[in-house]
Amino acid sequence: MEAIDVVMLTKNSEHLLTECLQSIYENVPVKRLIVVDGFSTDGTLEIMDKFNRKYGSVKIITEKGSRAKAREKGIQEVETQWFMFADSDVILCKNWFRKAVKHINNSVGAIWGLNIDVIPNVKNKFFLKSLALVARECFNLRGGMHDTLLRLELVEDIEIPEQLHAYEDAYIVNWIKKKGYNVIIGDEIYCLHYRPSEDWNWKESLSLAALEIKCGLIYSHTFRYVFYYPFFAFYWLLQVLGKNFGRSPLSR
Repeated sequence: MEAIDVVMLTKNSEHLLTECLQSIYENVPVKRLIVVDGFSTDGTLEIMDKFNRKYGSVKIITEKGSRAKAREKGIQEVETQWFMFADSDVILCKNWFRKAVKHINNSVGAIWGLNIDVIPNVKNKFFLKSLALVARECFNLRGGMHDTLLRLELVEDIEIPEQLHAYEDAYIVNWIKKKGYNVIIGDEIYCLHYRPSEDWNWKESLSLAALEIKCGLIYSHTFRYVFYYPFFAFYWLLQVLGKNFGRSPLSR
């Protein structure tokens, strides 16, 4: 397959952005990196400029609205038959693209790489495997755009409800399925998700949960996802209480 456009949403993403972009350029044939930025005030744009000077393929556009509108705006800029959504806080596995394209056929509309949350100071293998299983099931319930390859013709006419600052990924997945195409989890493709350190506290955890529930109620047919919150609350609790199990084997 020829090079593809990659769409990335950013806002104050400097904490992992350099490593993230390196993993994308090393593991995906990037034609253009289309960055939809929410008016970052940290070093995000400076990092993007550095990569543009190196590769000459970065296009930055700005959007003040929700993630729904940002994703729409990014899709509108895509020019390749297939494109990728990649989050700004993930590290792609080696040979991500080469493994993903093996799943392309006439019935497939999108291919998702498993998203593995890297939890600071947690190394319990059973816990981490359980987390991966939950992540897979959550994708089946609500979708995800952390590291996803999509067929452009299926989403170029999409209109995502603007109020979906979360669950916009579920909307995209179900839009593709309604057109009669499969959205699959690719074998052996994944990304490691490194949330900002400020996400690992009570205030931010509750804020994220409230946002998910609010958008889940709007997007009611995926409300079953809420029943996984006790599991997520458990590892949030581990962080808040300072449980230290040693460095995660998944961390870089």
